[in-house]
Amino acid sequence: MADTAKPKSGSAAKNSGGRRRSRKGTPTAVADESPEVLREYYRRMLLIRRFEERTGQAYTQARIGGYCHLNLGEEATVVGLMTALQERDYLFANYRDHGYAIEKGIEPRRVMAELYGRSTGTSKGWGGSMHMYDTDARMLGGWGIVGGQLPMATGAAMAVSYRGGDEVVMCQMGDGTTNIGAWHESLNIASLWNLPIVYVVINNYLGMGTTVDMSSAEPDLYKRGCAFRIEGERVDGQDVLAVRDTARNLVERARSEQRPFLMETMSYRMKGHSVVDPAKYRSKEDAQEARSNDPLAAFESQLEEAGVLDEDRKKEIADAVRQEVADAADFAENSPHPDASTLFDYTYASPVANESTRMPADPVFAD
Repeated sequence: MADTAKPKSGSAAKNSGGRRRSRKGTPTAVADESPEVLREYYRRMLLIRRFEERTGQAYTQARIGGYCHLNLGEEATVVGLMTALQERDYLFANYRDHGYAIEKGIEPRRVMAELYGRSTGTSKGWGGSMHMYDTDARMLGGWGIVGGQLPMATGAAMAVSYRGGDEVVMCQMGDGTTNIGAWHESLNIASLWNLPIVYVVINNYLGMGTTVDMSSAEPDLYKRGCAFRIEGERVDGQDVLAVRDTARNLVERARSEQRPFLMETMSYRMKGHSVVDPAKYRSKEDAQEARSNDPLAAFESQLEEAGVLDEDRKKEIADAVRQEVADAADFAENSPHPDASTLFDYTYASPVANESTRMPADPVFAD
């Protein structure tokens, strides 16, 4: 029998969370955290929730076109992961990227404007929901193709290593991405070349409409880095403090040890795969289980019990968030559409000879 692959250092991958379960488990203690920090995490989680709810509403009103995937149910994971990064660190994300964009420092106004396809958006209105991008914030996409971000993020980590920098790359993805070829190729290169990257798998139990157990021969996804001797950890994605602490540990180890790590967060998806997905493949029991594991409601209750959050503070935070989201939507609604003449402005980073700029209905050969 072949030996089981193990991480390069330390013991086998650690399990710091659980497989699917109805019980929430014991939340990370808040006693050692300052009330101001806890309330700020709550505010940021609430902002993502209300922003995504407004996004869903705008989509049904035909203000947003194309594909649209929401972070509803993943707020604790998003805030925890982004808190672990330094400003100089890079983020590559999949198409469920709105909350990550806001958390990485992109103004909600610009994120909403991009959703609306307006020129004030992060990609000047040409990218849309799946392609949030900001070089200054070091968020290098939203990627619409499943796994498209993996080779690019690995390449960015190689560039950091080549230059001798101390930045870390975080590459976020969904559970289904671990079954594609780019996963194996990227992790293999990252391990061979000791690249400073943390691959984060958001396991929401459904790789679109198929459960992870039915699509992955090894459903404990944090173990799948062992084939490349990459150490992995799993964490309860409903717990913002647990996500933050685990992510911070792996990010700083990647920075100091100059090697890759793998992290899996268990986060229920509260809605369908996208805004237009009615999720009929989901049983009533399954949908109820997701609602009962709402990370925002759980964190709110935890802070109330700890005396950190009272009704007055909740109202103050809720009112401020509501105004911020309304302002973002108003800004997007009143921003101009990009001019059609700019359609090809950003196809290439530098001029390319004989680049086609033919618009729809233009003749193939000019007179």
